[in-house]
Amino acid sequence: MLPRIELDHSSDVPLYRQLHEQLRSAIVSSRLVHGERLPATRELAGSLGLNRATVASAYELLEAEHLIKGHVGRGSFVEGTEAARLDWESLIPTEGHAPAPVSGNATISFAASRPSEDQFPLAEFRETCREVIDSDEASNILQLGPASGYGPLRRFLLDEARRRGLAREDDDILMTSGCQQAFDLIQRVLASRGETVIIEDPVYPGLRNVFQRGGARVIGAPVGDEGVEIDTLARLIEKERPRLIVLTPNFQNPTGTTIPEAGRREILEHARRNGVVIVENDLYGALRYTGAEIPLIKRMDASGDTILLGSFSKIAFPGLRVGWAIGPRHFIAHLTEAKEASDLHSDQLSQAVLLRFAESGRLEEHHQKMIAGGADRLKECLAGCARELPAGSRYTRPEGGMNVWVRLPEMLDASELAQRARRENVSYLPGRYFAVTRPQTHSLRLSFAGLKREHIRQGMRVLGSIFRTELAQARRAHRDEPAPAMV
Repeated sequence: MLPRIELDHSSDVPLYRQLHEQLRSAIVSSRLVHGERLPATRELAGSLGLNRATVASAYELLEAEHLIKGHVGRGSFVEGTEAARLDWESLIPTEGHAPAPVSGNATISFAASRPSEDQFPLAEFRETCREVIDSDEASNILQLGPASGYGPLRRFLLDEARRRGLAREDDDILMTSGCQQAFDLIQRVLASRGETVIIEDPVYPGLRNVFQRGGARVIGAPVGDEGVEIDTLARLIEKERPRLIVLTPNFQNPTGTTIPEAGRREILEHARRNGVVIVENDLYGALRYTGAEIPLIKRMDASGDTILLGSFSKIAFPGLRVGWAIGPRHFIAHLTEAKEASDLHSDQLSQAVLLRFAESGRLEEHHQKMIAGGADRLKECLAGCARELPAGSRYTRPEGGMNVWVRLPEMLDASELAQRARRENVSYLPGRYFAVTRPQTHSLRLSFAGLKREHIRQGMRVLGSIFRTELAQARRAHRDEPAPAMV
């Protein structure tokens, strides 16, 4: 039903505009509903004491907004009951990097860097949950907790870090929702005003994106066969004067490379000389299958200023989202303030369950099974690379972690070939999703840890066939190209 229309003839707002706004408000508030017929312009003009052209102008505005629609010989009808929508595409800034594609229905997915669900000790996990829920602490665990994290787990992890020489007496710890939140909080505290941050290139996209979205000036340091290239990193530190550098020294994602001990000492020296904060991400360090353990930068740092990140995500259950940051107490206090402003605190039940899982010995038992299973999967993946990849390909040979980095011959585009692979029910992530400042057109990441050995073997066979076929076609096309004219 048409609402009561009240017009102010003394207002500076034209009468047709006043009429338009009142009719628009009635449509948006559903007082006039879809399909309802409006009075004819002559009829409404007569009832309001207006010129017919005034009403027609108001109707024209409503029709331009797709709120009414006029039909010749029938009249005007309410077309929509929603307000004009905001232009969300123009309001939301476009990201500089495309999101990584999902694997879809690919039978064999090398795309996700995560542990195998087949190795989850569900019976032991259920028992652990029951023990926590049946404990006297259950009510406290389910209450609001401190922003710094569940106290017993914090003490457990900090004591373990001190035992391993990874934390000093003046260090503290903050529990986070995985390493991803730790990156975000560090960005807020240290790099929220356009400060320069050096990261590895290629790098895990979540790390790159969190600093770029926060407004930091992000510079990539190239990764070679032994992790970040030390000489280039040193030059960048001297030239760019960054606020911080973020490194994954053990089994870096996506390349799987590891920085040798001498390289870590050089990095520490350059950073200390230039007053640069080092953020050391040790997400994959516990997944060493072969070779000797290399001391972490945090352990080498006599100043104690290195910030160390860790997580249960790769050695236990990624879905529980429990990580931590260890660093100087003053810095951790600021990080905790940022954490409280973000989400108050991380889920205490997950923290309590993981503490019980660790204290009971079940975590270490599961860890050993993860090491054995990961070693077998890595061996299968490397054998597949050696057997199936076309001549001219290069690939890393990590001693642990979850990823192998492949560089195809330059005639091949890893992104184009990924589409062909998905049609064959095999998926992987092309290198461009990990690029910072250098194109990674010919590269790709193979994440092997979540796959069974037979699937790794079958997937590598499919990929090898696609890559070799495409390379042969590219070489034939190159040979068939006409030679340039001689003048």
